[in-house]
Amino acid sequence: MPQSPTADLVVRAPAGGAIPAGACVFDAYGTLFDVSAAARHLHDRLGEQMAPLSDLWRRKQLEYTWLRSLMGRYADFWQVTGEALRFSMDSLGLEGDDLYAALMDLYRRLDAFAEVPGVLQALNDRGIRCAILSNGSPAMLQSAVHNARLENLLEVALSVDELAIYKPDPRVYQLACDRLDLAPEKIVFLSSNAWDVAGAASFGFRVVWINRYAQAAERLPAGPEGELRTLSPLPDLVTPAP
Repeated sequence: MPQSPTADLVVRAPAGGAIPAGACVFDAYGTLFDVSAAARHLHDRLGEQMAPLSDLWRRKQLEYTWLRSLMGRYADFWQVTGEALRFSMDSLGLEGDDLYAALMDLYRRLDAFAEVPGVLQALNDRGIRCAILSNGSPAMLQSAVHNARLENLLEVALSVDELAIYKPDPRVYQLACDRLDLAPEKIVFLSSNAWDVAGAASFGFRVVWINRYAQAAERLPAGPEGELRTLSPLPDLVTPAP
């Protein structure tokens, strides 16, 4: 029997049917917003350096959050993003304050993935609360949400900034429980980042991995209940919690 296009996006459905969700909580960068979009918009200027810059920038951005957390030297995600870009440009021999400024401006207003508005609308229509839990600073999240016109589809965008610690520290995930007044098992957490998936599952969230780029699973203590290629099938995999 032929599969529908949506079925092809479900790599591994949650066992036991739909997951009861008091809320769906989304990571922002890489899950709702395309982190490669900033460099892609400057493809004509970056040429063959576009993909290497985008990949290195993202990798260093994440590394700096983990290292700063371990060192006890918190700086907000905007600063970390800028420092990671400076390192990446230096490493690839890219020069120019104007290029740096243009990339940072584009990062402030990243494109949302195409399916995001429709998925959030479908969840809202079913009475499932939607929120963001992100490393992003409040100003970054506000700008990205506004640019993608998602304000009316999200209850709240929660930032690690108020805790001055980055994911996957358990205190970050607890922030969502406290703000939404839900137990961990009532929250379905969605992330494209496998390390974030592991952190959230270890904390006690019900987790679905949005594995957009068919990456290998991390060898960490906890993992997702389901795995999707995009967010598109999500409304069929969750149900409002009683």
